[in-house]
Amino acid sequence: MKAATLFGVDFTSAPCVRKPITVAAGRVDRKSIRLDALELLQDWPAFEAFLDRPGPWLGAFDFPFGLPREAIVDLGWPMTWTSLVEHCASLGRQAFREQLDAYRATRPPGKRYAHRAADAPARSHSPLKLVNPPVGLMFVEGVPRLLRAGVSLPGLQDAEPSRIALEAYPGLLARAISRAPYKTDERAKQTGARRDARESIVAALESGAHPLGLPLSLEGVQRAALIEDASGDLLDATLALVQSAWCLQAGPPDFGLPRGIDPLEGWIATVPGPAGVPPGA
Repeated sequence: MKAATLFGVDFTSAPCVRKPITVAAGRVDRKSIRLDALELLQDWPAFEAFLDRPGPWLGAFDFPFGLPREAIVDLGWPMTWTSLVEHCASLGRQAFREQLDAYRATRPPGKRYAHRAADAPARSHSPLKLVNPPVGLMFVEGVPRLLRAGVSLPGLQDAEPSRIALEAYPGLLARAISRAPYKTDERAKQTGARRDARESIVAALESGAHPLGLPLSLEGVQRAALIEDASGDLLDATLALVQSAWCLQAGPPDFGLPRGIDPLEGWIATVPGPAGVPPGA
């Protein structure tokens, strides 16, 4: 897949004009990543059409591809990934929410949310979380669409080999560059300090001064867009694009994911493997 188109996708569980799904499209150009386009998908038909684009492409998607095994066992849900996804899709958004709310109520304080193995090293939210951010709703809206589109998800589903989807977490790369807050949808919190943080992250991406090491090639108008978008959606999509490029260089069949990952939980791209095993090992 050396000539594959790369996508970084900043996802939302309710796309609309005000808050679309954001896609950064690019490619590896020699030893750098070139950002070719920033796209806004304002509804589900647009996202589904995006998934149906012919390959070869590799996309890094900012939503969970699996659920915690502990919760799946406790809830009595199907124990294979495809059956689990189909079951959650059949519940629908509201019943899915209600069952997770009821499940959390059975758990002790401080342990309301079960986590996947990848969540601790990534410092990511549990996929059972339904608010701030609603990653559980992102799972139930996003993953069934990946399944129906017939794309391959390494470690979870072998399907169309020229269309590869990986779970990404842009915040992981952003934190490795700067610990400063860099985004918010709340207008009152859209400060100059957050803009400065975005500018520093963009500068690090362009120079390759980050853990993934691949420099990002931008046009001036693109750079300005990433810095001035106070929501951080454009920057998050671009961070995911950089993660997708690292995965492409790691190559098939695992694209940098550690081997032996839980086939119900999945794994987050670029995160070190279980027990400190590095990605790709």
